Amino acid sequence: MKRFFLILLLACTAIGANAQINELPRSTPEEQGVPSKALVVLFDSLHVMPGTDIHSMIVMRHGKVVGEFYPAPFAPEYRHTQYSSSKTLVSLAVGIAIDENRLRLTDRVAAFFPEHLPDSISTNLAAMTLEDLLTMQSGIKPDWGMRAKVTNWVETFLSKPVVNKPGEVFAYDSMVTYMISAIVQKVTGKTVLEYLKEKLFGPMGITEVNWEISPEGINTGGWGLHIQSESLAKVGQMWLDGGVWDGKQLVSKEWIEQMGTKHANGGDYGYGYQVWMCKYPSAVRADGALGQYVIVVPQKDVVIVLTEASFTNGKPQRGLIWDKFLPALADGPLPASKDYELLKKKQAAYTLELPAGKAASSVEKKIVGKKIVIPGKNVPIANYGWKEVSLEKVGKQQMLMHIVMQDGSTYTQKLGYRNWETSEIAGYPPYSLNPIDWKKGLEGPFYASASYGWEKNTLNTSFHYVNWVTSIHIQWKFAADGKSAELSITNNLAKNKVVTVECKVE
Repeated sequence: MKRFFLILLLACTAIGANAQINELPRSTPEEQGVPSKALVVLFDSLHVMPGTDIHSMIVMRHGKVVGEFYPAPFAPEYRHTQYSSSKTLVSLAVGIAIDENRLRLTDRVAAFFPEHLPDSISTNLAAMTLEDLLTMQSGIKPDWGMRAKVTNWVETFLSKPVVNKPGEVFAYDSMVTYMISAIVQKVTGKTVLEYLKEKLFGPMGITEVNWEISPEGINTGGWGLHIQSESLAKVGQMWLDGGVWDGKQLVSKEWIEQMGTKHANGGDYGYGYQVWMCKYPSAVRADGALGQYVIVVPQKDVVIVLTEASFTNGKPQRGLIWDKFLPALADGPLPASKDYELLKKKQAAYTLELPAGKAASSVEKKIVGKKIVIPGKNVPIANYGWKEVSLEKVGKQQMLMHIVMQDGSTYTQKLGYRNWETSEIAGYPPYSLNPIDWKKGLEGPFYASASYGWEKNTLNTSFHYVNWVTSIHIQWKFAADGKSAELSITNNLAKNKVVTVECKVE
């Protein structure tokens, strides 16, 4: 009997160690001075925002989660690529290294890479410091295409003209953060991810995380972090609490304060150490492409995490937070409200837009089992790796799409009617970036969720890559005889521009 309980205890411990969701304490909003109605308005407004698919949102007040929503097919357990919000995590790694006397802000960048320096070192290159990198004031003109052209990123960066005196001109550049990542690796002997796992993620119980790796074996730094939303909320809370987690000082309070202090005239309100200043007083944020945010508001004791695929500039989303949500918060607890029940119902019911149409069509019999051949040149769907597909009907309200990839691999995608069906994909999801070897460092499997609807001879389909960021929507207009199809394709990598192609049905 003792042995049984020991095994049970070990099993529970293992489950607890691997758990990554529902670890943060939860509270009713009113107990933390947050009107449930304010959360309903915020979530509703974001959910219907044009040009935007919300993937997750977590709102914390006084260290507790008071509201969260993951519109179907997204869910808490899925990791999400962070784009440039990754930069803030690199800054935290720098702060820890400074706390350990491994780095100083005044360290010269050139001194870390003597083997990669050009034959002639300019005065500006010699003067460039770690702080100049942290503030995006390297003096080098950004070259966003470099990472897709060469494999020696450090050497290529250092060979570029330093056209401005370092520390004087703000020029946002992801390769600058890559250089910071390379510096951290130089002084610690570990990648940024390995270092953060040891010093930050491990103590915070964050294990479900990985990071893209460059051709040089260095975490990309300026992008490529792949992590769950609740883990980001943990990081945000630690940030808000001055570097403390569970009573332990993981990052010095001094560094946290320096990160969130304006050091450069970047953006509308200034730039700190890989951190953006915000319109709202005291608020700072990590900020990534397509709308990935960790927002920290000390004045209101609030942390907000938002992941999405959006082609707004982010100002409408942030404006809702600054102008509508934060002003509604109270200084103390509020009376219980019936709006809390409405909030819970809505949080459980949000879903991204489902394809219009019916569960079946008369043309199905003519095309089921046939091969639909996809043109391979300059077609967005081909960029997603699809070469050909065939359809199969399962029951009355589900279809299967058998997909052959350009590399010859295959997988089957489930499509639900008026609901989302999730399947593991072959290989990796499509990406809006194209660095060389971008798949290194990322761990699968990856998943897509799909749904369908028939409007006469037109099959409407939507696919969301749920542990990534991308989506694709395809209308398949089949000829009455079922021998050809016109595809109208939109995807969020091309800002939902419609592309139409003709396909044979064989």
